[in-house]
Amino acid sequence: MNTAQKFLLKLLVVLTAATLVAAGCGNDDDDDAAPASAPATEAPTQEPAATQAPAPAPMDDEVVAAFVFVGPVGDAGWTWAHDQGRRYAEAETGATTLFVENVPEVAEDFRAVALDFIENEGADVIFGTSFGYMDTMEELASEHPDVVFEHASGFKMNDTNFGNYFGRMYQPRYLSGMAAGAMTEADQIGYVAAFPIPEVLRGINAFTLGAQRTNPDVEVHVNWTFTWFDPALEGDAATALLEAGADVIAMHQDSTAPGLAAQEAGARWVSYNSDMSPFAPEAFITAPVWNWGPYYARIIEAVGDGSYVPDAYWGGMDDGIVTLAEPAADVPVEVIEEVLQVWEQIESGDWDVFTGEIRGQDGNVVVAAGETMDDGAMLSMDFFVEGVVGDAAPS
Repeated sequence: MNTAQKFLLKLLVVLTAATLVAAGCGNDDDDDAAPASAPATEAPTQEPAATQAPAPAPMDDEVVAAFVFVGPVGDAGWTWAHDQGRRYAEAETGATTLFVENVPEVAEDFRAVALDFIENEGADVIFGTSFGYMDTMEELASEHPDVVFEHASGFKMNDTNFGNYFGRMYQPRYLSGMAAGAMTEADQIGYVAAFPIPEVLRGINAFTLGAQRTNPDVEVHVNWTFTWFDPALEGDAATALLEAGADVIAMHQDSTAPGLAAQEAGARWVSYNSDMSPFAPEAFITAPVWNWGPYYARIIEAVGDGSYVPDAYWGGMDDGIVTLAEPAADVPVEVIEEVLQVWEQIESGDWDVFTGEIRGQDGNVVVAAGETMDDGAMLSMDFFVEGVVGDAAPS
């Protein structure tokens, strides 16, 4: 049974249970109202994907693994997901794990934290979880050849002690777009986006292509925030999109604020990084989510047994580092069935998201019919596809 089939089985159990509960509850709406949204500092519980291969056994020689986080571990988003991965790896490998949160993408700040881990804590491996850490990590790797450095979302590496890792998040983003496209009544989706870099552009484009699959008339309107984590700014950006006519909000941000804004406006929401449904349950549709734990466990074990070799890892839905949260109960069954069909095509390698024909925002063909964009082109993406409203290269 593959990941998509297990997802369907789990979903059918959930939907069946929900139907039985609804049948038994009659019209006592007040007694069965959804709980109030949790505060933004409390993250939902999320277990590692069940489809992952078994994690390595605890090591004889304890490894000290240090994590540098760009945001707070309670953001319910990007940093929270990485911290869940840290916890998973610690439990599975027996390593000692350390972390510092809220480290800006400033060379001096990262260097100070990393050197403290190395010189005072005896770190054997340092994981840097934001793009802006890359150049400093490269320098530190050359200065400390006995320490392993692993960088999330970057592209630099060496052949001894510096690797990079990421996931093909564009794959579940496409699937989440399919669900969102089916749920909008205004044919207008707002997208709260952090920075105009390839990672974010790739996600917006994948989401838009998925939304167009289930709703050819949909437009995706982008509002840039130029921040990864700023709940007030993210909420304001979502509100502006809602006031301009969007009835669904998607996001490449780290807080729950866009979802809270959507719920307040009676709109719907696709979260990111984790299943944030407890924070805005009435708005939630689904979410593309991260599952970092098994990767962290594998790297820590490799450091511990001396088998570590730097790599440029870019895993996909086939190995579980990225996946899709369970959709809301009101997403049409036929849409879920189509999502699962596409999921299986992606997971099997029979098809991928950026397969043509695809046109750019200017109407020109960027991927010819029957061709699939290669990794280099995806990793350097600098344009919007047709159907996106906004500037791919804002000043």
